[in-house]
Amino acid sequence: MNINHVKYEALPFPMERQVTVQGGRLASRKHTVHALIEVDVTKPRRMIHEHKTRTGETLSFTAFVIACLVQAIDQNKRMHAYRDWRNRLIIFDEVDVNTMVEAEAGGRKRVIPHWVRAANKRTLRDIHDEIRMTKAKPEQTREFGVKWLGLLPAFVWDIFFWFIFKNPHWLKKSFGTVGMTSVGMFGMGSGWAIPFGLHTLDVALGGIAEKPGVADGRIEIREYLCMTISFDHDIIDGAPAARFTQRLKELIESGYGMEEFTMGERDDGEG
Repeated sequence: MNINHVKYEALPFPMERQVTVQGGRLASRKHTVHALIEVDVTKPRRMIHEHKTRTGETLSFTAFVIACLVQAIDQNKRMHAYRDWRNRLIIFDEVDVNTMVEAEAGGRKRVIPHWVRAANKRTLRDIHDEIRMTKAKPEQTREFGVKWLGLLPAFVWDIFFWFIFKNPHWLKKSFGTVGMTSVGMFGMGSGWAIPFGLHTLDVALGGIAEKPGVADGRIEIREYLCMTISFDHDIIDGAPAARFTQRLKELIESGYGMEEFTMGERDDGEG
């Protein structure tokens, strides 16, 4: 076979992908355990649909899960603790969520990282508006320009990561304290994603699928979100991880944070 006649296309490897490559190298050294769970999102999805029917606005499901996630962490802040160079646990009061936003930039769609700072001190509306603004104007975000980091050689990344992960305050500023990615927004159907696990706590949202479930003693079709929660086992033991997972499920399934929309609309209607 003459390889000179084989058709192919050669494309430059994007610099921003180098950031992902180096993140994967770091994650491979951590002692991460994963919990793959299903969460009944029938109620919050119905509330989002009802809000859109009344107002025409589509609420961000990612923002909703972030609001639930940081509320669960707020009740046990050790979930985003980090060890410093003196082998102390640093437990931050503010929860900074490192998430991904798909946006149109430079004539093509890009998935860019975005830090939702102090998310546990904010409402679902605040988080929703910030994500929508980032999606509409990604060039205004600080994180939009991180692709230049892809130019750094591997040994510089190793030095960089060593210093960052010995100083939790630098880590918080550079990577946030918690990671959340939503793979399910790119497709439909059930399926789990396994995140790298750079943080003490990382969450990956997979697909949403319909299947039979029990509600009020009846079997009916429900919507289930595939969710992966990854813990740094050096910091978080199994029992606290299980309690945190259960609390997060309860918040999501109850539609936590949605009341600010439904109550506001009810008040408007009564006025």
